[in-house]
Amino acid sequence: MGRPRTNGETVKERLVECATELLATRPQESVTVRAVATAAGTSTAAVYSLFGGKDGLIEAVRDEAVTGLFQSLAAVATSADPLADIYALAAAYRRWGREHSHLYSVLFGGVQSFKPSGAVGASDPVRPLIAAIDRAVTESVLDGRATSIALSLWVTLHGLVALELAGALDAATAEAAFSSTIHATLRGWTTPTVFRSLRRAELAP
Repeated sequence: MGRPRTNGETVKERLVECATELLATRPQESVTVRAVATAAGTSTAAVYSLFGGKDGLIEAVRDEAVTGLFQSLAAVATSADPLADIYALAAAYRRWGREHSHLYSVLFGGVQSFKPSGAVGASDPVRPLIAAIDRAVTESVLDGRATSIALSLWVTLHGLVALELAGALDAATAEAAFSSTIHATLRGWTTPTVFRSLRRAELAP
């Protein structure tokens, strides 16, 4: 068994949880220290003591989102097929977004500073994707700069997940759209030889 959580840890986790929900469902300017403390059933002093204020609390929410998404993508196993691995990473991204909709909304809703096209850090959620794309480029499966391919895939993924979380797509449509769109995006970056092979397979009776 792990060590028991202290009261301070419990309050901290509750504050992050409440801040996440408020930031995901309200305009950022309306999410005050008092509003978060009230939702968490604690005092404003606890926010300042544990996080130093609103900015520190928002940073803690962002860190939890970044860490969670990174861990989800980093857990995806590697196979002999680079394209299958990239698709699996996309599926893990979608799954994390659906299971952590509030964190997803905060991470990609303008409250944070995460930039998928920026420098890749050790725990950056895009790192596993860049690694898989680098491998695909090295093996002459994909053709292009890894960062450009990753950004293209992320734009596609984010659009799909955002529409799904907003309820714009029913379950069957979301599932079909994810499969066809991600495959089409990846196919567009493949080398001519791989592209022809994929198209032949798709058109085969």
